[in-house]
Amino acid sequence: MNRLLLVFLAFALSACSANWGWYVVNPQTKAGWTNLTFLLSGLKYTVLLSLTAILISIALGLLVALPGLSTRPWLRRASRIYVELIRAVPILVMILWVYYGLPQLTGLTIGVFWAGVIALALSDSAFEAEIFRAGIQSIARGQYEAAYSVSLNYIDTMRYVILPQAIRRILPALGNQLAYMLKMSSLVSVIGMQELTRKANELVVTEYRPLEIYTVLVLEYLVLILIVSGGVRWLERRMQTDERS
Repeated sequence: MNRLLLVFLAFALSACSANWGWYVVNPQTKAGWTNLTFLLSGLKYTVLLSLTAILISIALGLLVALPGLSTRPWLRRASRIYVELIRAVPILVMILWVYYGLPQLTGLTIGVFWAGVIALALSDSAFEAEIFRAGIQSIARGQYEAAYSVSLNYIDTMRYVILPQAIRRILPALGNQLAYMLKMSSLVSVIGMQELTRKANELVVTEYRPLEIYTVLVLEYLVLILIVSGGVRWLERRMQTDERS
């Protein structure tokens, strides 16, 4: 199967090589190296934007999830309303609303970076809340009773007993959300954020070679996602090893 795939790819590339202008991203030429450097200059903004947004969304998602597990109906209802409202808004719409609409409501000037962070964190927080809710609910009731039997209050029970176990179970889902965040960060290019996609769009305008440039962009995101996936799998194995020991 792998050999057939390699043969197919080799045939496809050789068939379209006459129409491909790889010189625009050829590192062996000065112009190609300059273009590649320009494309990669957006990497730090993509990573910084995604990491900041995912950290905020995790914290916000946990704060939304906990009331959803309360015995008080109005707290559960408030959590559910937040989750449903935020999930109903497309991320691109959220980005545009935060960047153009939020300053008019608050009177504050928001730069493209923080507008992207706020929009992505808000959009992802609803999904994080559901992930945390499912993870916490999967913990056996006996864990709560054991914590209460040694006089732990609710906060300490969550901090030392429930959340560490829940995080081990939801780690793959959190990793998926980080990969999702990296991909969705490309939408922030619409408001001028100089991340990977924005850099690629600007280079296409000057070089007129969208096929080659966007192919490099695909490879950039592919490498990022593979690194994140590998890191999450390593962390998952590490946590399982610590748990067994």
